[in-house]
Amino acid sequence: MTYPELISRLYDLQRLASVPEAGERSGNATSFDRNAQYDPATDTYIDWGANADGSGMIRMEGADTVVAELEGPGVIWRVWSAKPEQGHIQITIDGSDTPALDMPFADYFNNREGMFAYPELVHELSRGQNSYIPIAFAESCKVVMCEGWGMFYQITHTTFAPGTVVPSFTGAFDDATKDALAKANHTLAQRAVQPSTDQQLVIPAGKSVAVFDAAGSGAITDLWAHVHLRGGDPRHVLRELTISIYWDGEPGPSVWAPLGDFFGSGPGLNRYASLPMGITQDGCYAKWYMPFADGARIVIANDGDDDRMIDFRIASEPLTQPAGDLLRFHAKWHGDAFCDRDPERYLKGDRYPDWPMLITTGAGRFCGVNLQVWNPNAFGRAEPRTMADFDGYGENVTKYLDIMHRWWWGEGDEKFFVDGEKFPSTFGTGSEDYFGYAWAAMFPQEFSSAFQNLPLCRDNCMGHVSQNRFQIADNVPFGESFEACIEKYHPNHWPLLYHCTAYWYQQAGESDPYGPVGLEARLPAGV
Repeated sequence: MTYPELISRLYDLQRLASVPEAGERSGNATSFDRNAQYDPATDTYIDWGANADGSGMIRMEGADTVVAELEGPGVIWRVWSAKPEQGHIQITIDGSDTPALDMPFADYFNNREGMFAYPELVHELSRGQNSYIPIAFAESCKVVMCEGWGMFYQITHTTFAPGTVVPSFTGAFDDATKDALAKANHTLAQRAVQPSTDQQLVIPAGKSVAVFDAAGSGAITDLWAHVHLRGGDPRHVLRELTISIYWDGEPGPSVWAPLGDFFGSGPGLNRYASLPMGITQDGCYAKWYMPFADGARIVIANDGDDDRMIDFRIASEPLTQPAGDLLRFHAKWHGDAFCDRDPERYLKGDRYPDWPMLITTGAGRFCGVNLQVWNPNAFGRAEPRTMADFDGYGENVTKYLDIMHRWWWGEGDEKFFVDGEKFPSTFGTGSEDYFGYAWAAMFPQEFSSAFQNLPLCRDNCMGHVSQNRFQIADNVPFGESFEACIEKYHPNHWPLLYHCTAYWYQQAGESDPYGPVGLEARLPAGV
């Protein structure tokens, strides 16, 4: 692969449907608290909610901190920090004696006239610093933070199948690479362009309508919808309407979600514009590449009491490769869904505070999630919290009592377990960090970018929150199984609830464990 080919993966949605190659792996080197451990002798997790997530590292070398040591061929896709400062970041490639990059860590995200001057790829999102400039290596990559570098880091990376040939980052980009970065920047900047309307349909109350029913093979490439609310509360209307998508005549849908949540934000119509999905003043769009071999059917159901009119456009195209070589797109919405796992282990046992976002089997690629945090009374409780509120939810929460009684939810780390691994290859540093920001959200609270968005944020993240992250180049491949969790410290009865829509690709013919959810459980509480 050339550097331009690597860079194109930042916006190549079609490639997400490719079957992972043997040896293709993803991971995230982060500053998570190393007190969180797995004990193989007892098959249990120890201090699993440990929260000193700025302290983690591989080792110290004098005053320098070694934060990542990666074996190639591979690429770093994303670097994030909550507080980069003037201490240098040094990136050494392929065992060289000299770092290919040696610069103040703060400048890594604030290099407006230098090598990283691409605002769609390098930007701040409410105090979170994000860089999506690919750093490739053929054999190895070592990342060191020098004294005074700051606090918190995440380095998302992919290791390719053995024998894959990739270029090695030299500390400078040639003209072809600069042109490819400029093209990626331009492509991501044009992400919210929407098509004209093809059809207008009425979905009767209590009924469902097939809005797309195609035979043979092909791929859906563009799905756009505009709901005529007619005075209805969008928070309820967009939960009453659901979307189901069936591939290849399967008996159950591979896609099921309330309509607004499928498009990446709920409840209601909270505007944002990302690369694969968005909600604008003109309507909702989804640009995922969705292949099928033997028919595709899209059904909209209306579980409400009133008829609803919706404008639609659904574009499809012929396949450019055999359907058998392509994964199928999945998206499922749920609240508390532990699938075949023991809920007590997650709620009050050694897996606390993990909250499953996706559990599935087979081969595929995890491509992101929309997470809603239902926090209806963040400042509405008259009496202070007591330890009785935390009974049975883990001893480690005592030192976070002051934060928790103010209903802050964002300390939860994301954890991705690939192919049955006992310790997750991705272990994050905080919920808001995964979604691109840091330290809760400061005004202006909401933000939008190609891969990370905060469409809804109330009370400085202490109220209702809807956020998403789409992992395109940095998708997580898996060959046998996948479990994605995010830590949820707060019990439902506070009330503080999580709902999510997960997006992934999976082998054709394989089902997932998520079914439709009834209307009563979908409607927002305390909005």
